Amino acid sequence: MYTIIIKQPDKADSRAKLVPGVYRLGSSPASHMQFNRPEISAKHALLTVTENSIKVSDAGSSNGTLLDGNKIGTEAVEAPIGSTIKIGHVEIIIEEKISPQLDPVQKFDPSLTSKVLADPKRQEKIEAEIAKTIEKVKNLEGKKIPVLKISGIPEESRPIVQEIKKQAHGELLKRLNLKRMAISGASEEELADKAKGVIHDILSDLTVSLPYGVTLEKIETELVHEAIGLGPLEDLICMNDITEVMVNGPNYVYVERAGVLFRTDTAFADDNQVMAAIERIVSPLGRRIDESSPMVDARLKDGSRVNAIIPPLSLIGPTITIRKFSKTPYTVKDLVNFGSMTEDMAKFLDVCVKIRKNIIISGGTGSGKTTLLNVVSSFLPERERIVTIEDAAELQLKQEHVVRLEARPPNIEGKGEIAIRDLVRNSLRMRPDRIVVGECRGGEALDMLQAMNTGHDGSLTTIHSNSPRDALARLETLVLMAGFDLPLRAIREQVASAITIIVQVDRHKDGTRKVSNISEITKMEGEVITMQEIFIFKHESWTPDGKIIGKHVGCGNIPTFMEEIRRAKLDLDISIFKDGRGDYR
Repeated sequence: MYTIIIKQPDKADSRAKLVPGVYRLGSSPASHMQFNRPEISAKHALLTVTENSIKVSDAGSSNGTLLDGNKIGTEAVEAPIGSTIKIGHVEIIIEEKISPQLDPVQKFDPSLTSKVLADPKRQEKIEAEIAKTIEKVKNLEGKKIPVLKISGIPEESRPIVQEIKKQAHGELLKRLNLKRMAISGASEEELADKAKGVIHDILSDLTVSLPYGVTLEKIETELVHEAIGLGPLEDLICMNDITEVMVNGPNYVYVERAGVLFRTDTAFADDNQVMAAIERIVSPLGRRIDESSPMVDARLKDGSRVNAIIPPLSLIGPTITIRKFSKTPYTVKDLVNFGSMTEDMAKFLDVCVKIRKNIIISGGTGSGKTTLLNVVSSFLPERERIVTIEDAAELQLKQEHVVRLEARPPNIEGKGEIAIRDLVRNSLRMRPDRIVVGECRGGEALDMLQAMNTGHDGSLTTIHSNSPRDALARLETLVLMAGFDLPLRAIREQVASAITIIVQVDRHKDGTRKVSNISEITKMEGEVITMQEIFIFKHESWTPDGKIIGKHVGCGNIPTFMEEIRRAKLDLDISIFKDGRGDYR
């Protein structure tokens, strides 16, 4: 957070506090800092504030924007502490950076206000309704997606409620500028209280009769959530058993719970409110979304992954997809209890990490690759230097010596992009003991393989594919995406010498995630990479309510590196590999 001094002719100097976010400066009432002066354009300049910097750019103004006397363009330029930004006759001085630990309004967080908005009694009611719905659809075989009652507003009443909310939002903007309050140093609690009071007053003046089953309290709750939080997402983010939240435009909000897809009875007021929620998520991370850059990957404070895509690419309105992560990361014991793997498999993977075998975790979308990577990463020794590289930081490693790197998208000028591949190359100069790449999806696969083959063994990564054999084919394709015309045999030799273990994880139709295969790459025979299966999931049948029945078994193949395990004096009973497939073969 930063403090600034604002100097205006014929007015006393004023101070303001800037939390991370994007601020519009101009003469328009829609500006976060409004200056009613003739020489200042309606939309004059933009301030982009992150935890570590303030950047300023001109927004196409008539008279230009100056930074320390130098005219700047539409490309963002960093404004260091002590510098002066001048628009017209108004000067804005960057005074100082405030440490979050010392700041009296450190609780203000424009990206997530769940702590303030959460109502325990409301959450209990919602959880009870969810339990009832789950019970009703346990044996449901129809094609219609079941509806979870989150808001309690009947579907037939929703259009009227949406119209009321639109009118109320318009009135709220006239009476209250919440972002301007935040700039002046208001705490999150003060913002919430002020918004609740104004919204209550607006709804008290309502002359439209409410439809059956709708109360002012319900509409007020939704309006407050949309005004200072993430709208309907607030309640859903607070629920630990919901693993995915999907917003298809303002009127359709879906969730995944226990592997089952549900539609909720909640909705945003309109497209603008969905956009406001997206901005609250991405602005503190220094990312942006607009027509020139209509897609963004981001994360919530708890590490949950967020993807947003807006018109013109999305034809149904702004769309949000949130992959929620557990507040407490899953452990090996959790995965064993869930039936995702056995203790023997976990012990084997632990030993593989300890003796520095390179491991790829393979699987489809939503199969649990990142969760499993988190668990396998927990086996990494405390005394080693670990460098993690991700598109959007999701891994939650508990070791002490961890360096976290995150890729950066291009700025508004299309410049400044730092790709995963650049970070992989840079990490080799950072003296890593282990490199953990969140996902290989492009040319970085070649750099990863080269690192594994040149002394950086014991590395981990994930890849999208449907089987261990498919993972090898996909690796070949990704290496070719690096732009080098390498012969396939050379690529396969690199893969065979670099990768030792492929762990395949699958999501089954009942929503469960299981490690379906652990395979070892053995050698090259001619033009083919050979593998042997160490463990598999033997699928036997389905229960009447659609649950999978099966068990994890060994395949009777002994890893070729058993001698290394013995030399490392690690305890691994060879009997865990005994063949338990029966008629599977």
